[in-house]
Amino acid sequence: MGKKVVTFGELMLRLAPAGSYRFVQAESFGATYGGGEANVAVSLANYGLEAFFVTKLPEHEIGQAAVNSLRRYGVNTSYITRGGERIGIYFLEKGASQRPSKVIYDRAGSAIATAAAEDFDWDRIFEGMDWFHFTGITPALGDGVAAICLEACKAAKDHGVKISCDLNYRKKLWPREKAGRVMAELCRYVDVCIVNEEDAADVFGICAADSNVTAGELNQNGYKDVARQLAHRFGFEMVAITLRESLSADDNNWSAMLYDGEEFYFSQRYKMHIVDRVGGGDSFGAGLIYAVLNGSHPQEAVEFAVAASCLKHSIEGDYNMVSAMEVRALAGGNGSGRVQR
Repeated sequence: MGKKVVTFGELMLRLAPAGSYRFVQAESFGATYGGGEANVAVSLANYGLEAFFVTKLPEHEIGQAAVNSLRRYGVNTSYITRGGERIGIYFLEKGASQRPSKVIYDRAGSAIATAAAEDFDWDRIFEGMDWFHFTGITPALGDGVAAICLEACKAAKDHGVKISCDLNYRKKLWPREKAGRVMAELCRYVDVCIVNEEDAADVFGICAADSNVTAGELNQNGYKDVARQLAHRFGFEMVAITLRESLSADDNNWSAMLYDGEEFYFSQRYKMHIVDRVGGGDSFGAGLIYAVLNGSHPQEAVEFAVAASCLKHSIEGDYNMVSAMEVRALAGGNGSGRVQR
């Protein structure tokens, strides 16, 4: 039997002008779907794992279209609860050159944000599962959702399920102080913690020395200390830190570090020309989950995760539509972009 992974969060409607048009220029918006944990589920399904996405969506046609977007890629949607008034929306304006991308949320009062504890039977959901993944975005949706996340973590532990969390701090959703308090409680149950250059500082006040994220200057030794502090404070089995050096909105250097409590493993660094960076962190998390579940050596795991995420930056939309074979090819050095015939 293949490995089974559960992810829990919000699936949103994404509305974006074509290309690099600004919101004020746009006369039409392309409609796709995405959300942190849903993006992870799609990646894992594409790699051949049995991926279950849990959320609450309205019963109307837009809610069904969101569900269909997951089914298209083989995600199991049988634990999605239907109900509520609306689906969350986010508007994306893609940046270019020195102009950054912008996101505007319209997600207040969404079906998942107003969900109740009784909407989810976690004991039934986690029966026979191997892994549970959520992000810091989900408990930021409201106190009720944070409580549901906590119930899910407790149930996952009761069923012997490994838990991963991407801290994913969103300042538009909650203040740092509240994020730190809520996430500290949830992280007591987490085995694998995934952060970027800024999350540990924003949520827990743990900063990397001699790094300037805005200027694209990252210090490897500083991030070793961040990983040590996180693992010591919460008892994480693994801490993964993605390292993005933003040269412009179009061009980034991309790498990562994995700490297993004893050793530090740094991936190779990719110079990326970006098509769409939304979902980049989610594709990294999915790659790491896949590699760890398949028993990969930590160095192989971080290389697979970074390669998966590098490829995601070349794909329009939230979902990372690549195969495990394509990821392995890039991780193994086939990154020229030459036509495959």
